[in-house]
Amino acid sequence: MTRADYTVVIPTVGRASLRTVLDALLDGMAADPGSAPARILVVDDRARPGAPLPLPSAAGDDVRVLRSGGRGPAAARNAGWRAATTEWVAFLDDDVVPAPGWPAKAAADLADQPGEVGGSQGTVTVPSPEGRRPTDWERNTAGLADASWITADMAYRRRALAEVGGFDERFRRAYREDADIALRVMAAGHRLVRGARTVTHPVRPAGFWVSVKTQAGNADDVLMRRLHGPGWRRRAGEGPGRFRRHLLTTASGVLAAAAYGAGARRVAFPAFVAWAGLTAEFAAARVLPGPRAPEEVTRMLVTSVAIPPAATWHRLRGLLTHARAGAWYGNRAVLFDRDDTIVHDVPYNGAPARVEPVRGARKALDRLRRRGVRIGVVSNQSGVARGLITRADVRRVNDRIDELLGPIDVWEICPHGPDDRCSCRKPRPGLVTRAARRLDVDPSACVVIGDIGADMRAAEAAGAHGVLVPTGRTRPEEVDDAPEVAPDLRAAVARALALLAEGRSR
Repeated sequence: MTRADYTVVIPTVGRASLRTVLDALLDGMAADPGSAPARILVVDDRARPGAPLPLPSAAGDDVRVLRSGGRGPAAARNAGWRAATTEWVAFLDDDVVPAPGWPAKAAADLADQPGEVGGSQGTVTVPSPEGRRPTDWERNTAGLADASWITADMAYRRRALAEVGGFDERFRRAYREDADIALRVMAAGHRLVRGARTVTHPVRPAGFWVSVKTQAGNADDVLMRRLHGPGWRRRAGEGPGRFRRHLLTTASGVLAAAAYGAGARRVAFPAFVAWAGLTAEFAAARVLPGPRAPEEVTRMLVTSVAIPPAATWHRLRGLLTHARAGAWYGNRAVLFDRDDTIVHDVPYNGAPARVEPVRGARKALDRLRRRGVRIGVVSNQSGVARGLITRADVRRVNDRIDELLGPIDVWEICPHGPDDRCSCRKPRPGLVTRAARRLDVDPSACVVIGDIGADMRAAEAAGAHGVLVPTGRTRPEEVDDAPEVAPDLRAAVARALALLAEGRSR
């Protein structure tokens, strides 16, 4: 059997359970070094890391910590797999307990898989309470054992992740992001299989209102429907859900209150009866399978009143938020020239204080970020070669641009002069090809936006698309020769998205 080449990625928000996960992995690696992952990548997704992560003292070089800035588990997993260089990437949650020998079984699951297999799921078990029936929250957690393709223990081929652009970061919660990527990987022609490795998912303590808070997932269900159509639940192995009943319950309650307030008692009474009957049915469906302890019954009665309007509100919020949701373009990139394209040109600028974005630059870049498009800057900086600025000056100016316009995924700078005959200075393709390689995308899946002909020729030489945004220094012949021309940055980004969409459909 060929040795599996894999990396383990664990997103975390610093829970103490992370140490349990890592201890189990390190024990398995010590017992069978030949099946160990190349590395364990822990992705700290706290917006502002405070206390040190609970890492085992024996972690050593086997464990590396990355940061993803508190953007949610989808973004954290993207940071992890993009930092990996192995054929496979195995995702674990930070609150599972890998079974003894998990690395050996994972290596066996992933080794010698046929090329059409793009993913492998482990088995998730949820312990049942002893001596009593499970509570509503415990039954909800137990559903993970039967869920399809959940990232509590899910491995993907790295090339499959790159092909579909990774996890959709519009899923900001630990909900539906795993079903979404599984459907996209399968739609790309890859097969998903189940392996023999096992993890245990303990039931975490939960507060009184946890079932109400989880209704936020109704907004994510809207995004799933936008992306995958009305049949997404069946293809993801999901049941029909209760939203229609929640909507009917909420409508009955609103009608009863409105009619009563208007003095229409004949309408208010039957509406109230309908609301009360639907609410009672929902509460009974949650109470009867449970332990029926007084505190559990009280929780179920109160939250059964609150859940239908909460679910309806979040569904409405999702409809508004995702009204124009389109495909996720994590496997596409837009590369910008810097001076006179995203910031006003200050010749040989080495002073961060002199950085001034062009009008609408932040909105244009944020529009790309919302669709998952990777963002890079490719810029000639011959002032370094001329001795007018230093590389450190360039970095400080670029850091200031990051502050003003949001994080740029990759910076590629040419410090050479026109006579240095380097391969990177535009109109040569080096900056574009290097940026594409670092972003893990093909140059043909990139659009270069710039203000002069050298930007367009560099794009063409690299096999990328080009969009010209003319400025006062753009020569008329450069406008005539440009493959695409846009009047401003906003229009250029709109055209870039259209070009990326055309490339995706092809």
